[in-house]
Amino acid sequence: MRKLLIDTDTASDDAVAIMMAHSWTDVEVVGITIVNGNVPVEQGLKNALYTLETCKASTPVYVGCKKPILRESNYAEWFHGKDGMGNMYYPDSHLKPQLSDATDAIIDLLKTYPGEITLVTLGPLTNIAIALSRAPEIASLVHRCVVMGGAANTVGNVTPAAEYNIWVDPEAAKVVFHSGMPMEMVGWELSRYAAALTSTEIDMIAAFGTQKSLLAVNSNRVAIEASINLQGAMGLTLADPVAMAVALDPAIVTRQGKYFVDVETISDLTRGMTVVDQLGVLDKQPNITVVWEIDIPRWKEILYSCLKA
Repeated sequence: MRKLLIDTDTASDDAVAIMMAHSWTDVEVVGITIVNGNVPVEQGLKNALYTLETCKASTPVYVGCKKPILRESNYAEWFHGKDGMGNMYYPDSHLKPQLSDATDAIIDLLKTYPGEITLVTLGPLTNIAIALSRAPEIASLVHRCVVMGGAANTVGNVTPAAEYNIWVDPEAAKVVFHSGMPMEMVGWELSRYAAALTSTEIDMIAAFGTQKSLLAVNSNRVAIEASINLQGAMGLTLADPVAMAVALDPAIVTRQGKYFVDVETISDLTRGMTVVDQLGVLDKQPNITVVWEIDIPRWKEILYSCLKA
């Protein structure tokens, strides 16, 4: 069994990604760590536990950082709703979180399973940066680190230059990007255009009639409207599930390359921008594998198969 550790600011698309991971037959999710991002950690915890209950899973969940390293919190109610789950206000789960802190859990799990864990980050990178600052040696213990974050030389989704997860805590992202972990950057743009779910596809998922498919559709009602009305998408963009699909099935990546990538932390205009040196003009050692294109039909097949189960 492949081992996954998921770091998430659990909102509606994170919930779909979590369900995908728990539906994949050769994957064991060894832990879920909650970070401040789309919603406060208390709400992210509630959303994660409810999602796990829907999956009939009892994966250990750990609560992490309550704010970015240096910045004030900026939540994404405009995309996910006030509760992060499309204003569905799901009830509290019967599941309970672990008592230990998320950063401790990240360190402990990576040391327990050296070279075995694929770390999938679905939110701001605060938890990961703090764990690295306390135990930098864990960078070499990660098998893969799949980051849903950034925008590879393209438009951002929270500012003209930046993707939300990186923009929320750019200082943390900079630490992680330069940590030496084997990182794969899955930018938000990979969920756009033909990768977005059309109304027909959303209706098809709802018609599966499973608890997971209904949670996926209903929790993303606000996100559907935001995708279309605010971002000009043709349907629902699901950035976190796309990143999870890359983690689960690397063969869906059809074009990628390793480049030097840095994160802007100083400029107000371009805060959180992921600057990809695509042409190597800086002559610096590449540190990130950037995913440029995916097999879109295959991405949707993976999503459907996970939500049907």
